[in-house]
Amino acid sequence: MRTKSIIKLIFALLIIVIVLSVVSVLIWFSSKSKEHYYSEDFGITDIKSDTDFDGDGVDDYTDITDGAKMFLERKPPYKSVYYEGGYPTDEYAVCTDVVWAAMKNAGYSLKDAVDKDILENPEEYFDESELPDPNIDFRRVRNLRKYFTRTAESLTLDTKKIEEWKPGDIVTFKPSHIAVISDRRNKDGIPYILEQTGSSIKETDLLSFYEIDGHFRITGDYKYAT
Repeated sequence: MRTKSIIKLIFALLIIVIVLSVVSVLIWFSSKSKEHYYSEDFGITDIKSDTDFDGDGVDDYTDITDGAKMFLERKPPYKSVYYEGGYPTDEYAVCTDVVWAAMKNAGYSLKDAVDKDILENPEEYFDESELPDPNIDFRRVRNLRKYFTRTAESLTLDTKKIEEWKPGDIVTFKPSHIAVISDRRNKDGIPYILEQTGSSIKETDLLSFYEIDGHFRITGDYKYAT
């Protein structure tokens, strides 16, 4: 029995290594493409938010896109760490850090907004055996998926409907990944995503590779202002 358990463990580890290798290769190939397109190349007009929450003269959707790019420009290494106070205090980052940093650039505190919604509606997030933890709740994909489902506009999951994907949108993937939609697209008009993974390449042509389970657009600043 012990031998069978060891064989199963080795097999599972091999599967994980193969999957990670495939993703790394796809990311590498996507980075080598010099063909970058924009919405206007496909007759698509990018929308601007009616809200400029931080009053910087830039609409929220542009601020969110720019915020994700600025956060990823430093190429943070991937590592999941628990921090007292919630926010990373070192150079490491996970996928959810891209989202709160992007929204911070538009003037929002995603942590405060998520913590508030969990406090007021714990049954929407946890079962009776779980307790909220403000140090980590806003950095969990499942919580952000639930939060945006409750507060944002839910949009198509079909990447072929290229006109319905806009810069600054937020997208979640199974089983547990999240990213921000970029303003650049591939040759088919499918947008790139701004994501934090173990790769040093942070803007990738992998929207159609992952299994999408959420596509959201921020609407109504009152839902995020705390």
